[in-house]
This record gives sequence, C-alpha cells and structure tokens, in this order.
Amino acid sequence: MEARDKNRGKKNFSSRPREDRRPAPEERTAAEGCTVGRNAVRELLRSERTVDKLLVQKGEREGSIVVLVAQAIERGIPVIETERAKLDMLAGGVPHQGIIAMAAEKEYVSVDDILNIAYERGEKPLIVVSDGICDPYNLGAVIRCAEGAGAHGIIIPKRRNAGLTPAVTKASAGAIEHMAIAKVPNIANVIDELKEKGVWTFAAEAGGEDYSRVDFDSPVAIVLGSEGEGVSRLVREKCDMTVSIPMYGKVNSLNVSTAAAVLLYAAAKGQRK
Repeated sequence: MEARDKNRGKKNFSSRPREDRRPAPEERTAAEGCTVGRNAVRELLRSERTVDKLLVQKGEREGSIVVLVAQAIERGIPVIETERAKLDMLAGGVPHQGIIAMAAEKEYVSVDDILNIAYERGEKPLIVVSDGICDPYNLGAVIRCAEGAGAHGIIIPKRRNAGLTPAVTKASAGAIEHMAIAKVPNIANVIDELKEKGVWTFAAEAGGEDYSRVDFDSPVAIVLGSEGEGVSRLVREKCDMTVSIPMYGKVNSLNVSTAAAVLLYAAAKGQRK
C-alpha cells in the first residue's frame, strides 16, 4: 500500500444520494425500548439481551408469529395479547406486523471493544464510520450491509447522526443485534485514533481513487458521509485515502447504504486474499 501522504488532498466520492436530502422522518418513531416487526423481534430473541415481554396483536397467532411466541415462552418471556390500536401507538408509524418486543436498550461499546472483536476472531478489523447519516432507514440499511460483510463494528457520532431508534432496528432487519456499535463525541478524533492503532481509513467521496484499484488487505475503516453533504471536509482530510465508485449511468451518486455494500464487500474480499 502506498504511503499515507500521497493520498492526502484527494477529494470526494459521493456516498450521498441527491434524492435523500430529506430530514429523518421523526413522525415514524416507535416508543423507547420497543423492537418492532417480525424480523427485528426474531433477531432480538436470538440475542442475549433481556426481553421484558412480547406484545402480540389479538388474532395474529399464525405464520412466523407462532414460532416467535413459542421461542419467547421457552425463554420464560411473558406473551401478552393486545389490541392493534395499542401496537400502532407504540410502533409510532413503524410497520409492526402484529408483534412488538419490549427490551432493554442496546448497549454501546468502545472503539477498543470493536478492535478486540476482530483480534479475538483472528481477523483484520473492518469498521464502518458514520459521519452524519441522519436518516434512520439509511443507517439501519448500512448496519445490515456491515453485518452481512462481516464488519466488526460501527462508529457513530453523538450529534448530527441518527441514533439507535426502533426505526433503525427495523431497517436493519435484526442485524443490529449482532453488531457492536460505538457512540463517540468527535469523528475526526476517532479517525486519528484508528490510524494510530494501524487501521487504514477510507473516506467515501467523489473524485477519489477507483475502489476497485485499492488494496484493502489491511485493517480497514470505511467512512460514510451524510445524505446531503457527504463526508465532512475535516474528516475527509484526516482519512488516509478517498475512494470512489465509478458511475456509468446518468445519476451521479448512489444511496449511502448501496455505496456501503459495494465498498464493504470489496474490503472484505481484499482482507481475505
């Protein structure tokens, strides 16, 4: 891999979609502690998190809900039948598919915890850094891509970024239950910290190196920017390299979760040479 200094000053790859300039849909937020929908509840039950109770819509004891109810009963989790109106209220507009689990909030981990997960598995760290992904559905989709690619963790900022809301859990299709997530005060400082620990940092922005020509055979952090502004200037300048996905059609960028999938699988493949 080339020296870090040669990669300074390269600008831009766009992980930001032109069509995603809308704010996070705050009106679609489930009540705190609620895990909403069949996929999300299934993954929650598979995890080691404490589940207080399972709320099931009256008359919905069929299909995959039967299996989920059986799993809850086996674990000693109370199953309560309730009216759809109450589920609608708790779901806050998020499609609940007749089932909601009430659980303790997911605990955040440290950046060192994420690195240790990789080292304990005997693998090179593969990390996602979110620099301002504000749409919870985009963040959830990124988490799903990261888990599928075998990433060891995701780092999000405390401000100007979607948090771990039920909408994020729903969009991740349960992948959030298997992903270590760190919440930090300052992303720029985290980039410095990762570099000091031997992790190569790649900002996803327009005008950078074609990702297909990049050697990812190293500890890697993929930095993804906001839907409207992309990776911030300071964070981009701190990264070792800016990488881009070539666009062959008429649109000039991909949705952030689509870009995450392309880059994460390229990095995962590069690490497994």
